[in-house]
Amino acid sequence: MLTCFSFTANRDRMYRYWFANSGLRSVTTELGEGTVMHCWIPKIHRASRPSLILVHGFGANAMWQFAGHIRHFTPHFNVYVPDVVFFGQSFTARSERTEAFQARCLMRLMEVHGISRASMVGVSYGGFVVYSLAEQFPDSVERLVLCCAGVCLEEKDLEEGLFAVSSLEDAVDILLPQRPEKLRQLMKMSFVKPARGIPSCFLSDFIRVMCSDHVHEKEELITSLLKDRKLSNLPRINHPTLILWGEQDQIFPVELALRLQRHIGENAQMVTVKNAGHAINLEKPHEFVKHLKHFFIQ
Repeated sequence: MLTCFSFTANRDRMYRYWFANSGLRSVTTELGEGTVMHCWIPKIHRASRPSLILVHGFGANAMWQFAGHIRHFTPHFNVYVPDVVFFGQSFTARSERTEAFQARCLMRLMEVHGISRASMVGVSYGGFVVYSLAEQFPDSVERLVLCCAGVCLEEKDLEEGLFAVSSLEDAVDILLPQRPEKLRQLMKMSFVKPARGIPSCFLSDFIRVMCSDHVHEKEELITSLLKDRKLSNLPRINHPTLILWGEQDQIFPVELALRLQRHIGENAQMVTVKNAGHAINLEKPHEFVKHLKHFFIQ
């Protein structure tokens, strides 16, 4: 009965309606070896259109992060919106936690749905996943957007004070909030102008519905991102790449965008959005869509 009065659960149902009304359908696919991935796929795949895959970051499931954007792309692309492993309805019995494993799962999902080549958008953690996929399976990627994705971070950056937090434990507490005060802290770090005055009961409801599953596994995902990470070990990709960043990002500071542009080289273009933080897709949805459409369509 609780979900009947849950703002979060009701909004999740509304997003399902939006996605279905945008020409997508919900599909759960067994990939083998205990791995299951959920994805929104086109109700009708049109061979004349290219494919576009939108990959979310930490937080709620994929619907919450792309609900305001899909209608701008479904007229031009076969749009796919997966939940990465341990988010939404996706999970695995395997012990692997790297972005390389996530990328292989996404590649397997593409194969199951007959996607031989696609352009991709990765927001935050999703950017780590699509970058790894482009490195492992270069022929499967057309164009790439990395949005506020600190792919070029190094383990030493945490010790040297590049981030707003000083330890991995602090980062986990904020990125995987289990109390209303931690969710408020995450909102302050993700938005230049976070919503104010939200009752704690609403925040607790969001945590219960969206942030209480696979907490330990998600902590392992975060740990895997930082462990022994060095820029010198990061392969370069050769795909046309848009690096899209919030100018006031406190999760992954804009220095990481500049570092990423230098690392990729001449195939990368960079755009920073003023008065935007880490959650640029939610805080500046019109500019987010504008830059993606310019890069992919125009």
